[in-house]
Amino acid sequence: MQLVDWPLHQLVGTIQTTRLGGKSISPYSSLNLGFHVGDNHETVLANHQILNEFLPAPAFWLDQVHSSEITEVTHRVNELSLQNRPKADALFTRLRNQPLAIMTADCLPILLASKDGQEVAAIHGGWRPLAGGIIAKTVAKFSTPKSNLVAWLGPAIGPSAFEVGQDVVDAFISVNLSHKDDFIKHENKKYLANIFSIAKRQLSDLGIKEIYSEYECTYLQPEKYFSYRRDVQTGRLATLIWRK
Repeated sequence: MQLVDWPLHQLVGTIQTTRLGGKSISPYSSLNLGFHVGDNHETVLANHQILNEFLPAPAFWLDQVHSSEITEVTHRVNELSLQNRPKADALFTRLRNQPLAIMTADCLPILLASKDGQEVAAIHGGWRPLAGGIIAKTVAKFSTPKSNLVAWLGPAIGPSAFEVGQDVVDAFISVNLSHKDDFIKHENKKYLANIFSIAKRQLSDLGIKEIYSEYECTYLQPEKYFSYRRDVQTGRLATLIWRK
């Protein structure tokens, strides 16, 4: 478990999990939080119980489907069953002490919060949600002026490892021609994509200038992070945020 490196710690709680400190065995070792990846169900439950010890209340989880849909959390949850999880890829709330959880294993987790700590959001920043405008749609949920929002970009596949095809490049350029600068062409007709740069560009275009990140690459850190691109059969990380 590690904290997010940004200036809102007094107002907003955050956790970024690593693959360390759980009960799962290889290839999910050890803090796998995904029930859908083939790991033992009871073991994943035990891993969630470990995570819950660091939270003020049970987290709100999604059935992530690589969409640009946002769920606004208006009520507290005791435990959200697997069957009841909304199909969406971002969460927003004004509730106090209600953690919002996003799972990743190469996609970019994005946290947003107002500087007064009254509104928070968590985004699953896969390339499809980002191309579909999920950041702008989530920011639209905030009543806080965009200039008073703070963003954090979590660990994700880095620009030296994220190989994509022409279809991905076209999807982003059709949204904003400036996205062409977020891709480097290879001789094999593939491209290397910088998902951090893509997200920063979209945040900046919205007027959000205060953006924090360690720019950690999941693919290049097998001892610390799960990576679907690297391992295929692997676990899932979680990124969480809540109002204090």
